[in-house]
Amino acid sequence: MRLLMCAPAPVSDGGGELKLDTKFVDGMFTHVRDWGGPITCILWRTDQDIPFGKVYPRSDLPFELIILDQKEPLPEYVLEGVSVAMLSADLPDIGFLARQVRRAKLPFVVAIEYTLATRLRILWLDGRGSPLRRLRSAIWLLSHERKAQKAMRCADGVQFNGFPARDSYSKLNSNNLLYLDNRMSPSMFISALELSEKEDRLRQGAPLRLIHSGRLEYLKGSQDLPQLMGLLREKGINATLDVFGAGSLSGKLRTEFAPYGESVKMHEPVDFETELVPINRTKADIFISCHRQQDPSCSYLEAMGCGLAVAGYANQMWSGLQGASRAGGIAPLADIPALAKIIAHWDKDRETLTSTCADGVEFARQHSFPTEFKKRMDHIRSVAIKWA
Repeated sequence: MRLLMCAPAPVSDGGGELKLDTKFVDGMFTHVRDWGGPITCILWRTDQDIPFGKVYPRSDLPFELIILDQKEPLPEYVLEGVSVAMLSADLPDIGFLARQVRRAKLPFVVAIEYTLATRLRILWLDGRGSPLRRLRSAIWLLSHERKAQKAMRCADGVQFNGFPARDSYSKLNSNNLLYLDNRMSPSMFISALELSEKEDRLRQGAPLRLIHSGRLEYLKGSQDLPQLMGLLREKGINATLDVFGAGSLSGKLRTEFAPYGESVKMHEPVDFETELVPINRTKADIFISCHRQQDPSCSYLEAMGCGLAVAGYANQMWSGLQGASRAGGIAPLADIPALAKIIAHWDKDRETLTSTCADGVEFARQHSFPTEFKKRMDHIRSVAIKWA
């Protein structure tokens, strides 16, 4: 069976060099391995920067890659011999692509990650551009939403990345699948010995080790971290904070963290698998998430898999995930004192903290990357088989 994938990943092939996002390529290697058949992937050229990009020789890619110009429709030859198509609802032309695939009498599955509410909130929180430009963007998002919902209704299956998408769109298509995207392979999870050592350390009353990682932007709520540390200090809580990441807030945070001396350290971004995961497993206890967005961030599940309790805001994703896992604490959106209160409670009740860490590991193991990915491939395969 041949799988056709239409994805929104950035690509540049100017000057004879093919530049792709590394995370996208890693994901495609997994697709090829788990699908077990030929895969054709369609990408549309972009002039945007690819910050985590790399140049790849076409001969190194185990799938057929076809690159089209922006808004260019699918060539008819691409649809020949296809068993099932996978379309991302993030594609600007999702409505047209769905009609093209259906006219070719092919089954298709739609994958969706961001809800309309999330997109509008990102637009609002971003703050860039004039009010008129942002209004035009909001109107475009409303138009795109209608097309995406129509595509989901017509699709042979829909896959939801995270609770917000599931909660918003599950009624549009009965053949739907919820998956929790993350990068945790079995070898990356905290070991029983590491978890035991972490629990022993916490039970002995050692200082809490907080960690925050990701883009240091207002959208991610990183600006809340200095006030959070100030509130913990006022409560007499002995805690350290390590921040891994970069962004527009880097300079501001360095200045505001200065009074905390060695108790707060800022680090440049590090490789996820070889550096951040080991740090999470052995040098941290609590993951601090200040996300105001409703997006399905994989950071929650990845932190849980490393044995961290998660303290975060009650966005739609963390609310759903915490309710399912009981692996952390929830504070109202942008309520920094409430976030500090969660950490203060854990500081006094170390048994609750250690059990929270253990619950998170158990839940995350049940939703490892291979497990979630296999569910997705089985779902797509079932659509192809039913259609055949």
